[in-house]
Amino acid sequence: METAIILTPIGLLSLEGTREGLCAATFIEDGRAVTKVIPNALQEAVKQLKEYFAKERSSFDLSLTPKGTDFQQKVWMELCTIPHGKTTSYLAMAKQLGDPKVIRAAASANGKNPISIIIPCHRVIGSDGSLTGYAGGLHRKKWLLAHESPVAQGSLF
Repeated sequence: METAIILTPIGLLSLEGTREGLCAATFIEDGRAVTKVIPNALQEAVKQLKEYFAKERSSFDLSLTPKGTDFQQKVWMELCTIPHGKTTSYLAMAKQLGDPKVIRAAASANGKNPISIIIPCHRVIGSDGSLTGYAGGLHRKKWLLAHESPVAQGSLF
């Protein structure tokens, strides 16, 4: 397993993966040093993330190997169908999975997504349009949604 820590506009992101694919991309708060030499197995992920943050990329083309249950894998695959610049609700996602009663299980699987940004769990919001939990922190979720928004938001103050 190779590891790299990169600096993004919203904090440090730890990447883990092998030649087979990216296993994890998680925000960290512990102040570890940024990786100076990116391992070969993670170079493409780092390149694509840099392009994403520079607004030069709106989708990722990476081999992903997250570890999880069959249901979690199904939820994470569903997350990957949410288009860049769009959001969905937990209820809508549960309906897409075939059963509105799985809303809590889908929300739980969403919260356990090990590959932030690339598997876009930040694009899931409450049915009322509210920002709901995000493992990387709501401030990051808000930033990511604004970053992906097709409409540039100005500040009134």
